[in-house]
Amino acid sequence: LVVAAQHVLDGPGNGLLIGVVAQFLIMPFVAWALVRLFALPPELAIGVILVGTCPGGTASNVISYLAKGDVALSVSMTMSTTLLAPIVTPALTWFLAGAWIHVSFVSMMISIAEMVLVPVLLGLAAHHFFARGVEKVLPAMPVVSVATIVILVGCVVSLSASRLFDVGLLMAAIVILHNVFGLALGYGMAKLFRLDSRKSRTVAIEVGMQNSGMAASLAVLYFNPAAAIPGAIFSVWHNISGSIVANFFSRRDEKAEEKARALSVDKSSAILSILLAFLFLHESISPLKLLCVVLIGAGTYLMITKKETSSENSRKKGWSWFFYALGSAVFASLTSILGKVGIENIDSN
Repeated sequence: LVVAAQHVLDGPGNGLLIGVVAQFLIMPFVAWALVRLFALPPELAIGVILVGTCPGGTASNVISYLAKGDVALSVSMTMSTTLLAPIVTPALTWFLAGAWIHVSFVSMMISIAEMVLVPVLLGLAAHHFFARGVEKVLPAMPVVSVATIVILVGCVVSLSASRLFDVGLLMAAIVILHNVFGLALGYGMAKLFRLDSRKSRTVAIEVGMQNSGMAASLAVLYFNPAAAIPGAIFSVWHNISGSIVANFFSRRDEKAEEKARALSVDKSSAILSILLAFLFLHESISPLKLLCVVLIGAGTYLMITKKETSSENSRKKGWSWFFYALGSAVFASLTSILGKVGIENIDSN
C-alpha cells in the first residue's frame, strides 16, 4: 500500500493511475468485443467477460522482473487492481453481461472480497506476527501457487470435459486474441501518455496478464462449469505469452546496450589510434615514442576488454585495435621519413 501511494504521489501518477485505468478499460471491452464478434453463447461469453473484468495476476510481477520492467510499478498495479476488484469486477461484469445473463452483484462482491481481501489481510498479519516462520516457508510458496493453479485447471477440465472438446479450439483462439490485444493496447496506451520503455512494458504485461484463477472460480460458483473454460485456458496461455514478451524486451535491451558499448569503444579506439599516429608525424622514431606507443596501445586493449561483455570477443577486438593503432603510427612515421628524404634530395639537387 505504501509503494502504491508513493507511485501515485511521485510525478503525474507515475504510470500507476494510467495502468489501473488501462487494466479495467482495455481487457473488459476487448472481451466484450470478442464475445460479440464470435457470437458466443451466454455460458461461454460470461467466462470471457469474467477474464476481462478480473484484476491483474500476481505472475505478472515475475514476468515484469524478467522483462526488466518497473517491478515496483507492477506490484503497485497488481495490489491496486486487486483491492478495487470487489467493487469494479462485479460492476463491469453486470454492465457488460447483465443484459443477457443474470449477474448477482452483491453476492459476487462478497465472494471476491473473501477470495482477495481476506487472504491479503491474513498474509499481512502472518508476516507481521510470525515473520521468522514466514521467511522459512516463502521459498516453497511459488510451488504451492503452481500446484493450486494446476488443481484448479484440472477441476475445470473434469467438470466441463464434454463441452471442452466441442469449443476448446475456439476458446483457445479467443483467449490468445484477448491476451495479445491486452498486451498491445496496454503498451500503446502507456506510450500514448509518454511513459518510458520500462513503465510501458510493465503496463502492457499487467494489462495482458489477468487473475484468471479468480475468473474460473467465479464462473463455477455463479454460472456453470463451461464458463470456467476461458479462465482455465487463460491461466496456462498468459504465462507462455508473458515469457515470450519478457524474452523479447530483455534481448532488445541487451542488443541496445551492446550497440552503445561498441559505439563507445570504436570512438575511443579511433581517438587513441590518432594519438599514436600523431606521435610519429614529422619526427623520427625514438625509444621514448615506442614506449608511448606500447603504453597507449595497452591502455586501448584494457579499455576495450573492460567494456566488452564477452571475454573472447574483447580480447580479439582489443588486439585488433592495438595492432591497427600501431600500424597507423608506423605507416605515418614511414610516410613522414620518406617525405623528408624526398625533400632533402630535391634541395640537394
